Amino acid sequence: MIDIDVIQANNSSHQEIDELMVDLQERRISNEIRDTLIFVEHPEIVTVGRRGMLDNLEVPDGFSSSQVDRGGGLTWHGPGQLVGYPIFQWSEESVRSVITTIEEWIIQSLSLFGVSGLRDKSMQGVWFNNHKVASIGLAFSKWVSRHGFDINLDTPDGRIESVEGCGLPLGKHTSLAKFGYNISVQEMQDALISKMPEILGRKVKKVINLENL
Repeated sequence: MIDIDVIQANNSSHQEIDELMVDLQERRISNEIRDTLIFVEHPEIVTVGRRGMLDNLEVPDGFSSSQVDRGGGLTWHGPGQLVGYPIFQWSEESVRSVITTIEEWIIQSLSLFGVSGLRDKSMQGVWFNNHKVASIGLAFSKWVSRHGFDINLDTPDGRIESVEGCGLPLGKHTSLAKFGYNISVQEMQDALISKMPEILGRKVKKVINLENL
């Protein structure tokens, strides 16, 4: 079983966490730190991945945006969405295997709340009732990951639905609250941590508040 640290970043901005991830990834590659998982609930922003920049995707009016070096297109972040950034040294045989492992982790964690999440063979992430409720986008250096996943729990009405995330039509992304599930960010964190040993072979050694780093 691999010990990891969890950083509670609360409502930190995407820019702040993006800079932190770069530093942590370098330190993990150098074996200066353990595998580290950041949990955060960002203020609203739309991130634009490499594919989004190549395809000149436009962020809708009324949304702040930021370019990032993960793959993919547009991704909405904001209140009511739990974001997890695993700065992990992986032993899986491929990027697809890592993605599948994270999908299974999310699916098994959601099952604790009675949510039957599904995969879509054509697109990574987790789906429920024909809507995407969790997205995954990673970048790797020497097999250490950066960026991560998000789970839409109770996002502001109409906001994530107004962004063509992952190239999907408007309205295909939504949150579980729209289907009557009342899951808090803290409850989702706890569920992921409880399923981590079984799915990821990792357990939490230490929880750190970002302010104490």
